[in-house]
Amino acid sequence: MRDVAVVLVNEGYASTAVGPIEVFSAAGTMWNEMCGTDPEPRFRVMTASIDGAPVRSAYGLNITPDCAIAELGSVDLVMVSASGPLPDDWMARHAAIPPWLAERYRNGTRIAGVCSGVAFLAEARLLDGRRATTHWGVADGFRRRYPAVDWQPDLLITEDAGLYCSGGVNAASDLSLHLVERLCGRDLAIECSKALLLDMPRPSQSGYALLPLARPHDDEAVRGAEHHLSRHYGRDVPVDELADLAGMSRRNLVRRFNEATGHMPGVYQQMLRVAAARKMLEDGAPSIEQVGISVGYEDVAFFRRVFKRHSGITPSAYRDQFRQRRG
Repeated sequence: MRDVAVVLVNEGYASTAVGPIEVFSAAGTMWNEMCGTDPEPRFRVMTASIDGAPVRSAYGLNITPDCAIAELGSVDLVMVSASGPLPDDWMARHAAIPPWLAERYRNGTRIAGVCSGVAFLAEARLLDGRRATTHWGVADGFRRRYPAVDWQPDLLITEDAGLYCSGGVNAASDLSLHLVERLCGRDLAIECSKALLLDMPRPSQSGYALLPLARPHDDEAVRGAEHHLSRHYGRDVPVDELADLAGMSRRNLVRRFNEATGHMPGVYQQMLRVAAARKMLEDGAPSIEQVGISVGYEDVAFFRRVFKRHSGITPSAYRDQFRQRRG
């Protein structure tokens, strides 16, 4: 069982709190009940406001939380719902949230923000130097207020070192399903999406981040190399190219990359390619050979071996298995 806390804010959008509550609560229960098997809940969900008092949404819905944020015990994930579009108007009234989030993150809690609620993570300086997304309509204002953040509002979801952001109000469900997958596996996330009649996380506001595939780390030079590999996974990227990008020797780049990510650069690129191939197969790509070519493998036999090494099954078996789950 994982413990999730959804933080309720005044003047916000109720669906960005209620949606995640329902997704996490349905994981392991709703699908099982529909199939006549015993429910196996995977999350305990709590709600909290700054002071434990009810909050009032932007359109007049009153929501009573379980407790105040200071009363929450240890949790695996904190998700902050969205407030209004302009942090200048409401951040001072929610000043207790950013330092509380920073303390939770220092203690190892994953932190997620939905839509304009991402501002709370930025205000806590958790996103400085990191990739983040928010609703495209508030992105320019967020760039001015939080210039140290690498804002990428074309992405629907970003994930960076245990910090998760989503790009719009309705993306609360996308982010929640993404987190169900991250914490409990893809099979459970698919069952949850089918039970709730939700699509699995949509690709984007215009694209979807393949990163991170590695464990969280703070080596900025290696993070730059990871992003470069992510953008160019469809072609062979020489280690010398990564070393030049990072401004260090080839030997030093390989050592630091392995220390930071747990993988050699070549293996990391294989993982990126397999992740992209999985997405194509999940979408029903008919040709295994074409999928291999699309992710950078001209030799289909080699592509099959690499895919099986990282996935445990062949590309065709993976595609068939995913089709059965969706059926």
